[in-house]
Amino acid sequence: MSKGLTMEAAEAAVRRARFGKLPERVRFDDMTEAVEVAPAGGANGSYDPEGSWKFYSCLALDLGL
Repeated sequence: MSKGLTMEAAEAAVRRARFGKLPERVRFDDMTEAVEVAPAGGANGSYDPEGSWKFYSCLALDLGL
């Protein structure tokens, strides 16, 4: 460490040699994606309050309590 480096610079060099450097920053535009959504209707996943009772699940009922 007597090559003219300060203590902070030497520690930074050791840290950089051990861990490398941080990856490039990812832009927000690269993290988002615009997708067209089909209109809701029928049996393609829309919520139906009239038929929701068919899929009711209760742990107490499943265990027979």
